[in-house]
Amino acid sequence: MDFGLVLQTDPPASKVVSLMKRAERNGFTYGWTFDSAVLWQEPFVIYSQILANTTKLTVGPMVTNPGTRTWEVTASTFATLNDMFGNRTVCGIGRGDSAMRVAGRTPNTLARISEAMKVIRALGSGQEADLGGTVIKFPWIKEDAELPVWMAAYGPKALKMTGEEADGFILQLADLYLTEYMVKAVKDAAVAAGRDPSEVKICVAAPAYVTENDSPEALAHAREQCRWFGGMVGNHVADLVSKYGEHSAAVPDELTDYIKAREGYDYSHHGRADNPDTAFVPDEIVDRFCVIGPVEKHIEKLNALRELGVDQFAVYDMHDAQETTIDAYGAKVIPAVNA
Repeated sequence: MDFGLVLQTDPPASKVVSLMKRAERNGFTYGWTFDSAVLWQEPFVIYSQILANTTKLTVGPMVTNPGTRTWEVTASTFATLNDMFGNRTVCGIGRGDSAMRVAGRTPNTLARISEAMKVIRALGSGQEADLGGTVIKFPWIKEDAELPVWMAAYGPKALKMTGEEADGFILQLADLYLTEYMVKAVKDAAVAAGRDPSEVKICVAAPAYVTENDSPEALAHAREQCRWFGGMVGNHVADLVSKYGEHSAAVPDELTDYIKAREGYDYSHHGRADNPDTAFVPDEIVDRFCVIGPVEKHIEKLNALRELGVDQFAVYDMHDAQETTIDAYGAKVIPAVNA
């Protein structure tokens, strides 16, 4: 199993670079960041520094979207980084929840994501792409260029499109039941589209918090540090409930039930441990969606995820134990899971 580190690009950028270097030293192979131009610093600038200060780490956004940058600019940025550092990027893409809403726009449609994925992948891999009637190709790109595009998804139509079109699936929660349900949906869609389902990489991303023991006090603190994640996922779930209803065969109740007490969301606290808009998230959801507890609990859950077909676990590391979590994974979790 691969391991990734996910960070917000809060200033100073040097701290982001330092944590990514620490992650690589500890056996992580992917470095991801949020991508919301208003809330945080520009990630692609920081990727250049991460790549320059590491040797093997693959970097990319979790996730970018097709609305805040034109597609040829996105592709050119990835291709330039790959030309400089050797095919060490991945394009994670989604609807643009925070990036679009904070800028007063509506998240992108699946149709737009589909079009963008095709254009960005083609251009980033040295092929031609049609930009609405104008066919272009980067004249400077190398023959061995490649750019995998991984899609974030929850709903049935998005899962189907991921299996049909994407190189990878990003699932932002670590619940075992929902992971099995959604991975199956993606793989089934790949098969139906005539693809080899093993070609679609599966990445589960969630907060991880390693405690010294499983005392009530230790677990309570870990939950408070990770409760923000249920609120972040809740934004996407609220969109699904709005589209499909509270109880629908298209979306499992195990995903939607917990947002009934959700009242609102302020993106200025997005992805932060002190988010006041996530009090509605119950402990059960934190335990299901995240990976918390002593080292052995992390190993147990990650082994279970791997059995479900997960190729990568990406650690959301926005809490008060960033360095210790990276080090604990490097010293104990990653060696045990990949023994």
